[in-house]
This record gives sequence, structure tokens and C-alpha cells, in this order.
Amino acid sequence: MKRTLASILGLVTLVALVPAAHAAEQCTAATLRGNYGFTFSGFVQDQTGNNVPFSGIGLATLDGEANASANITVSVNGTLQVFQWTGTYTVNPDCTGSALSTNGNADFSLVIVRGGAEFMGVATNPGDTWTIDFKKIA
Repeated sequence: MKRTLASILGLVTLVALVPAAHAAEQCTAATLRGNYGFTFSGFVQDQTGNNVPFSGIGLATLDGEANASANITVSVNGTLQVFQWTGTYTVNPDCTGSALSTNGNADFSLVIVRGGAEFMGVATNPGDTWTIDFKKIA
């Protein structure tokens, strides 16, 4: 019984410290600087309004001043395409943010983790359902 109570108290203490540790991390646009490899997958709407599978990979460059570009290889319903994406991003102090495309419909909300070593996103364009995961290249 004492061991169980000690384990529960230890877990409660650990859980109580997690928000404080997260609150200490502050992010800015400069948190995202450098080259990132990424993958994405989900569904997008085709020209007829049907949801079709969508996945791909790419290499993105973020300048730390809210500008981004990427070279992307994507499969849309099994058809491969290669294109360049350009956009801007915003970063909030709580390490959330958004990215907006300047040359297409690939906008997403994002969350930054591990001090900018990784960030993940989810599509915000109507009809699109996909997620994306960026990992910094050392």
C-alpha cells in the first residue's frame, strides 16, 4: 500500500511539473530556422470534389524571419507530381503557429516541439484532411 501511494504521489508530482516545463519554452519565428525534411499524408479533394489519397516528402528551408520554401514530391491518388512550395509562417510564444502558401492551397496550423528540432501540422484548407511532420536536418 505504501509503495502504491508513493508511486501515485511521484506520478502526480511529475504531471504537475510538465506544464511548468512547457510554459518555460518560448518560441518566435527564429525558432524555425534551417533545413527540414518532411513527410505528409491524408486526403485532398480532386477537381470533381472527391476525396483522394495524398502523400509525399520534401525538403524545406525556413529563414527564421517567417519565410519558407520547399521542394516537394507528392502522390495524389497515385499520380506523382514534383513542385516548389513557397509561403510565410507565424509563430506564437506558446510554440503554436500557422503556415500560409503564397503559391497554392497548402496551408496548415502547426506546433513546434523540442526547441524547433521538429514541428507538426494539420491542413486548414476546406476539404483537405492531412498531417505533416518536419524534422530538422543537423
